[in-house]
Amino acid sequence: MDTRRIIHIDMDAFFASVEQKDNPALRGKAVIVGGDPEKRGVVAACSYEARKYGIHSAMSSRRAVQLCPGAIFIRPRIERYREISIQIRRIFHEFTELVEPVSLDEAYLDVTGCVSATLIAQEIRKKIFRETGLTASAGVSFNKFLAKVASDHKKPDGMTVIRPDQASGFLDRLPTGRFHGIGTVTEKKMAEMGIKNGADLKKISRQDLRDSFGIAGEFFYNIVRGIDKRPVETERLRKSAGREVTLDEDTDDIEIIRDILKGLAPAVYSMLERYGLRARTVTLKLKYSDFTSITRSITLTDPVDDPGVVFMNAAQLLKRTEAGARKVRLVGITVSHLENADTGEENDRQLSLPFDREMGIIC
Repeated sequence: MDTRRIIHIDMDAFFASVEQKDNPALRGKAVIVGGDPEKRGVVAACSYEARKYGIHSAMSSRRAVQLCPGAIFIRPRIERYREISIQIRRIFHEFTELVEPVSLDEAYLDVTGCVSATLIAQEIRKKIFRETGLTASAGVSFNKFLAKVASDHKKPDGMTVIRPDQASGFLDRLPTGRFHGIGTVTEKKMAEMGIKNGADLKKISRQDLRDSFGIAGEFFYNIVRGIDKRPVETERLRKSAGREVTLDEDTDDIEIIRDILKGLAPAVYSMLERYGLRARTVTLKLKYSDFTSITRSITLTDPVDDPGVVFMNAAQLLKRTEAGARKVRLVGITVSHLENADTGEENDRQLSLPFDREMGIIC
């Protein structure tokens, strides 16, 4: 049995919580960080008060207003979020040097060899609250997958520990939609196959999962058995950065798709900016309603230096697809051919990228 001790820390509604912390008048209210609903923007993040109305990230701002007319919209302040994220990461490094940032608001920590991972997770959460006034949820287990699932289990401001002898029973009871890595579309497809929880998933053979879900099927076969050998990586070579979102409903409305691209472009660019990188290639990804996936790419003479450039090129690439004539269920933007913004040299640094259930896979 795996003897590692892994902690996953996930800040609670991070962007919205920062806004509520900095402006006490927003506390207890439905706060949405994202685009202006009058300009067909997209929700980047929202407070738990807003989530009670069914609002979530990547939803159109207009839809969010329909669900909660009294919601308060705030433009994102990435520099402020980054400032607090750096403060939180310093706390992580007080306990271990094996820290893998996943995004501004979450990270994995390897504390193998320490007396109690549970006590460390508790102390980290207390210290974050004392120093920032923000709450964090934590998951503790013997691998990254289970630690991530555990941190989601009692949000917000909660902690769950999954020990080796508890993993099988915990996963058997877990609904498929709660499995980290199983998004809305995959969850629906699994439901059509009669797979509603971990126990159902465990009954499906490795080959059948591969036939139905491709290489992801192998991942599903392992995680439902609590198998995840991925180490906590403090340095990784990344060749691309991207975000994609599965739509609530398939659409052939080009303006809706363009709106989503407007929301994704700044998020992709912020990843580059965070690590001092630039990109020369922009790739648009679409998945049609029949699950057919296509990509369209353009390589630029000058590197991307503005989120507007990412959007402009993605919008141009959209014209080279069948969107509008065919319904679309997934939209994504990826940038690649990364280089150092100062030297122009090819990237050889870590680029930590998030994987979040609402936004989908980040390349």
